Amino acid sequence: MKKKLLSVSIASAVFSFAFAGGNGDWSYHGSTGPEHWGDLKEEYIMCKIGKNQSPVDINRIVEAELEEIKISYKPGASSLVNNGHTIKVSYEGGSYIVIDGIKFELKQFHFHAPSEHKIKGKLYPFEAHFVHADKDGNLAVIGVVFKEGKKNPVIEKLWKNLPSKVGEEVKLSEKINAYDLLPKKKKYFRYSGSLTTPPCSEGVRWIVMTKEMELSKEQIEKFRKLMGGDTNRPVQPLNARMIMIED
Repeated sequence: MKKKLLSVSIASAVFSFAFAGGNGDWSYHGSTGPEHWGDLKEEYIMCKIGKNQSPVDINRIVEAELEEIKISYKPGASSLVNNGHTIKVSYEGGSYIVIDGIKFELKQFHFHAPSEHKIKGKLYPFEAHFVHADKDGNLAVIGVVFKEGKKNPVIEKLWKNLPSKVGEEVKLSEKINAYDLLPKKKKYFRYSGSLTTPPCSEGVRWIVMTKEMELSKEQIEKFRKLMGGDTNRPVQPLNARMIMIED
């Protein structure tokens, strides 16, 4: 019962905070920035004391027998919301991944600039997070880093519908397939981490793709300008964790 209640509480946190509607009592800057999150509210304490926090610098890597992730996405991006911290793209039901034999449904995806994860010390200009939940509310997130390069056609479709005001929602006339924002080669890093925003709840399965995608400088700057600057939490200590990659 306790385990089930914990799962439900994590799920509630996800959809109550930045992974969903956003919350105005924290930010990425100043007195409510990442270094202060754990002191802002009692329920944010894991941001301060957690030992398995995200994001991380992916540099302590061990080869392991990792199974191929089953990814079954169909066009389902239905609306964009500016929650003051990111642009969140809501997703209709029916798209999912399978990890550890468990089905996780894609709920939404959103963006950070610059990237939250580093890969072998390298910070990228942009990162997308694809947020999934199983039937008990446990989370699995796919992270994809982007380098500056050619204009990304999927991002371009989304950016044409950017909601400019905090709290504004824009419906998409054409459903977009999140699969088109994933690299062709699905090799990945895996580790156990947390939400990268308050309440920083742990127990999140993190899948970070090893291959980067591309978007243009103009696309990056359009997002950054709308968000008012950086929207990334600094990397957190790995502590006793190892990053796994398929051998």
